[in-house]
Amino acid sequence: MPFRLIPSRISAAAFLAIVSVGALAAADETASAPAVPAKAAAVENSVVKVFSTIRYPDPYKPWAKQAPRESTGTGVIIEGKRILTNAHVVLYASQVQVQANQSGDKISATVETIAQGIDLAVLKLDDESFFDSRPPLARATKLPEVKDTVMVYGFPTGGTNLSITKGIVSRIDFTMYNFPTSGLRIQIDAAINPGNSGGPAVAEDKMIGIAFSRLGGGDNIGYIIPCEEVELFLQDAADGRYDGKPAMFDSLQTFENPALRPFLKVGRGVDGMIVAETDSDDPDYPLHPWDIITRIGDTPVDNEGMIKVGNIRVRFAYLIQKLARNGRVPLTVVRQGKELKIELPVFPRRPMVIPDLDGSYPSYFVYGPLVFSKATQLFLAGLNNAASALSAMASPLATRRGDRPSFPGEGLVVVSSPFFPHKLSKGYSQAQSRVVDKVNGITIKNLEHLVATLRDLPDEFVVFDFGGRKLETLVFPRQEMAAATEEILNDNGVRAQGSPDTFAVWNAAKVPNSKLQAPEKSQ
Repeated sequence: MPFRLIPSRISAAAFLAIVSVGALAAADETASAPAVPAKAAAVENSVVKVFSTIRYPDPYKPWAKQAPRESTGTGVIIEGKRILTNAHVVLYASQVQVQANQSGDKISATVETIAQGIDLAVLKLDDESFFDSRPPLARATKLPEVKDTVMVYGFPTGGTNLSITKGIVSRIDFTMYNFPTSGLRIQIDAAINPGNSGGPAVAEDKMIGIAFSRLGGGDNIGYIIPCEEVELFLQDAADGRYDGKPAMFDSLQTFENPALRPFLKVGRGVDGMIVAETDSDDPDYPLHPWDIITRIGDTPVDNEGMIKVGNIRVRFAYLIQKLARNGRVPLTVVRQGKELKIELPVFPRRPMVIPDLDGSYPSYFVYGPLVFSKATQLFLAGLNNAASALSAMASPLATRRGDRPSFPGEGLVVVSSPFFPHKLSKGYSQAQSRVVDKVNGITIKNLEHLVATLRDLPDEFVVFDFGGRKLETLVFPRQEMAAATEEILNDNGVRAQGSPDTFAVWNAAKVPNSKLQAPEKSQ
């Protein structure tokens, strides 16, 4: 069954539409910060309630944001006068406040660093005197053992006081968080409910991780992000920018079927994972199809792609975050019966022709009754019920969902919204969710290119062709489209013809007698 993130007072559907989904070494500041014994009172003093006012993007009305939503979560004080919480607690937050346990005061906070992939965020407070009597909570320097007792602290819905639940560590594995980020995850049987997100899990007087999700439909199956992942996040963000965790994106298959050994002409002494498809077509790429990955660093990989780490067995990709140096990780492969040592390039993210918004708001451009936007994973998330229809019409939204860009800067342009009411669209079927292929015979590369093409057209008519099986072609009188745009914006309460990036392209060439104003920076 799928697990889900658990922001409080937000419907699962609303949140899931947004959250399309190393060795421990403390930072210098961590080393100098005194460890605080995590007795019950000390832990309670380090746990805070987080209040967020969230304005999610609306991919189908990209000129606007969704109505504000109030959400609550939990945070824990860490070194450097900061608060650690989950990214989903403060993602798209326009206002964040923090309240100490047993306190009536709320202190304004700002998001210092956020990593949606691993679901972690760090907050800074406007008033740092808050920390004078509230020291950081000490973190464990090793993973807990299965069956260790764990206490989870947080502010779940159903009350205002701090809640403490007890359970045991049930499982530790390495799994996907939010694509493309994988990480260690600890499963516990202590109750985790909406509002617990970001609260510390404590074992043997130290924090072993923070709560972040529960299994949808499961009884007392919750998950915490272990301190090892927290340390990697904090180390990455120490320079003021979070880059992300390195990963490999090649397709692999297990080496379990007995027919594979004679097919590949290898004996029983060879174990590992088979490369089914490489993620790069570059002839110099070090992995080839049918390579058998037998070791990562010096660690053997078994036929299910697993390795032993202490007392646990996890996917071999876990060692990428430990072994990667300068964007490369050492692998041993068997190719055509010969053992080779290679250095595989690894990256924190995979370029996608349909990317994630990564916490930003969608770009858009209004032209007559049409609204164009960039195709994103968030846009696709709301079309899941139409997936079969998109496939049937061979829409690029279906056929290119997981593709890399074919050239630098490539992006799909969609009609994001139904037509604005206007006589210009009379007789045409709704074009929402169609992908723009050509404008007046010009193949469209991305949204900015579409805007520049519309800006520079000299033709009497504007002709839109869409990708996929033959779809209706839209033809409009060009001058009437330009003249109608301002009226349409006013009638529908749209404050700007485009987002700042697209309007900058539109305004790059002087448009005589234009009354359209530059868009505001915020909405």
